[in-house]
Amino acid sequence: MPVNYNGTYNMISNENFESYMRALGIDFATRKIANLLKPQKVIEQNGDFFRMKTISSFRNYSTEFTVGTEYEEETKGLDNRKCKSVVTWDSDKLVCVQKGEKKNRGWKHWLEGDELHLELTCEDAVCKQVYKRAP
Repeated sequence: MPVNYNGTYNMISNENFESYMRALGIDFATRKIANLLKPQKVIEQNGDFFRMKTISSFRNYSTEFTVGTEYEEETKGLDNRKCKSVVTWDSDKLVCVQKGEKKNRGWKHWLEGDELHLELTCEDAVCKQVYKRAP
């Protein structure tokens, strides 16, 4: 049985986000604004089906996927690209590989107690974010 990711999480740390956004090709002004944000993640899980929302005062992003099924993802509100994404389980971690014009792009989510960890990669940049489950 997969781990239960359902919940609302508030960002508590964001390491190396600037270089990750630069690797994505996000413009200077947007990077400066985005770097100041403390977004909230809302995850709805039903077995292997996920709906993930990232909510901030600047932009919101939402995606839906079923683990193990490749889907076309449009990263509207992020870097505005299309890519083929597939999310798989690696033990209790969710691992996403995104194939498109950027190399080595993807993310990993995992839980440690009431903390949601997110590691974002693009090319040589790695960003580490931590969110705490909202009461």
